[in-house]
Amino acid sequence: MKQHLRQVVLDTETTGLVPKEGHRIIEIGCVELINRRPTQNHFHVYINPDRIIDDDAIRVHGITNEFLLDKPRFNEIVDDYIAFTKGAELIIHNAPFDVGFLDHELGLLIGEQRRTAQLSTVFDTLVYARKKYPGARNSLDALCKRFGIDNSHRELHGALLDAEILAEVYVVMTGGQASLLEESSEANEQSTQQIIRLPENRPSLKVIRCTSQENDTHDQHMAMIDKASGGSMWNKSEKNSTD
Repeated sequence: MKQHLRQVVLDTETTGLVPKEGHRIIEIGCVELINRRPTQNHFHVYINPDRIIDDDAIRVHGITNEFLLDKPRFNEIVDDYIAFTKGAELIIHNAPFDVGFLDHELGLLIGEQRRTAQLSTVFDTLVYARKKYPGARNSLDALCKRFGIDNSHRELHGALLDAEILAEVYVVMTGGQASLLEESSEANEQSTQQIIRLPENRPSLKVIRCTSQENDTHDQHMAMIDKASGGSMWNKSEKNSTD
């Protein structure tokens, strides 16, 4: 049975840049891929960080302190988050940033000793892009421009929106045509399975030969064609073969 590759494209928004300075996650967005194709499954949540968001951060993502007042804390959503991401390969742009914040949040939970590396593997699209396009700009916006992916609706950063865009970038950047080839291969395999093959021990087909009268009629017809065409191609071939 074919094994299904499950990946989760993940992005976060935060109150600031450095978790060691007390900054927290305020939004998590995750998009599921199965065999490199997006499904309809996603995980998205806003989180009350119990602290003030930096003004610079608000200018990036537009999430305000007031908006988060009635949102759940991280400890209230962590089980759902782990259930969605555990065992999958996480696709993250600039993974140390998001993983650093996720591990910080997990570390704040009483009795929680797990870290991201114990729950999932991680593929960093920024590291991959820098190796593939050295010296080029490799921000998410720059990659969208390079691959012709429309991100015009992205006026502000948002975890779920950025995860959806990153999913498109990832598939194209890492060889998007592969999915088309796989799909074609699967279709060929299905069509092959639908071919009805006759059993090897089937009876021989009956050969019905022409009667002498049918042969005479055929020769007369060919002679008429030969006379009308000034020498038919069939008769010329027969003459050449006997010369």
